[in-house]
Amino acid sequence: MAVIIITGTPGTGKSTLAQLIGRQLGFQRIDVNALIDRKQLCEDYDEARQCRIVDIGKLNRELIALSTEAGEKKENLVIDSHLSQHLPRKYVDLCIVTRCDLKVLQERLAARGYPAVKVRENLDAEIFDNCLTEAEEAGHKVLIVDTTRGVDADTVIGMIQERLGR
Repeated sequence: MAVIIITGTPGTGKSTLAQLIGRQLGFQRIDVNALIDRKQLCEDYDEARQCRIVDIGKLNRELIALSTEAGEKKENLVIDSHLSQHLPRKYVDLCIVTRCDLKVLQERLAARGYPAVKVRENLDAEIFDNCLTEAEEAGHKVLIVDTTRGVDADTVIGMIQERLGR
């Protein structure tokens, strides 16, 4: 059994990649946003940034409960969220960080209707490699996937299988 987490700046293709992994490798996808809603893990809402404030400790406890039983991984999971890199290393087999060209990312975020300040904040997060840095600092085994021009499914699945030793 394996747990793959996918992290990256909003708009870089995490959910698309998670769905691909689910289809191609038979992993169950955990929709972290739905989990946050279902388990009421949101502490507050930041009006200025137009985003929820999530209790990372509570989120991690829920993700650990979903992925393990008696300390053992119970099924193949893929978890995508810009918060997933906070899951402790011992519960994760591979951390995929999605990246994207800034111009393309800006277009994707604008198409989502993000206000200019939120687009800028997310572009800054991408420029400074926030998710990658946090994943590396947490000690995750990291695979970087550039989604600027989409992804070649065979190539990405091959890299994942290689990293998982399959």
